[in-house]
Order: sequence, then structure tokens, then C-alpha cells
Amino acid sequence: MNYKSLILGLILFLVAQSLAWFQTNGQFLSSWVKDHPILVSGLMGIPVGASYIFGTTYIVEFFNGQLWPSRIIAFATGIFSFYILTLIFMKEGINIKTGTILVLASMIIILQVFWKYE
Repeated sequence: MNYKSLILGLILFLVAQSLAWFQTNGQFLSSWVKDHPILVSGLMGIPVGASYIFGTTYIVEFFNGQLWPSRIIAFATGIFSFYILTLIFMKEGINIKTGTILVLASMIIILQVFWKYE
């Protein structure tokens, strides 16, 4: 298994999810972003899309051409990036429900990477 592909895919998914967080939630941090949603979506759309495309390429490569694991891993990395960025920028802490979801997201990634089902 080429773990380099897995790591690159995870990094690109985290980049994409983080940029998407700023693209959609920047309106709560900056009046400029709030006043220019079309410009923000246009400027950030290309790096977000490219990160998703190349992240998917690497994850599918790691899983020998299977597409489903890339979707599941993208979802789980989105949970993590959303939690971290929301905590840092919006000061929304963690509660038992969110903590449980983070544990489940961790389990999803672990199962996808280490459970061989072929």
C-alpha cells in the first residue's frame, strides 16, 4: 500500500474542507466576505475544487481504484476541520454530542484504512 497517497489525499481533503469552511462561514468573521459572496465563491472555488479533485485521486489510488472510501474519508476529515475551525474562530466548544461525533469520525477513517474487505 502506498501510504504517501493516503497522506497526500488526507492533507488535500483537509485543505479543501478548511477552505470551504472559510468560504461559507467567512461571512460571520468579516463584513467584506459577507458583502462579496459571489467574489468569495469565485476566488475560493478553484482551490477548493482542485483540492477535492486531487485529494480524491490520491485516496482512490490508495484504495486500488475504489471510489467509496474517498467519499467516506472526505466526510470524516470535514468533521475534523469543521470542529477545529469552529472552535478557533467561532469559540464554539465541544459537548458530549460533538465529542461522540468526533470519536465516530475517527473510527470511520480507521475502519476505511485498516479493514480489508476485498
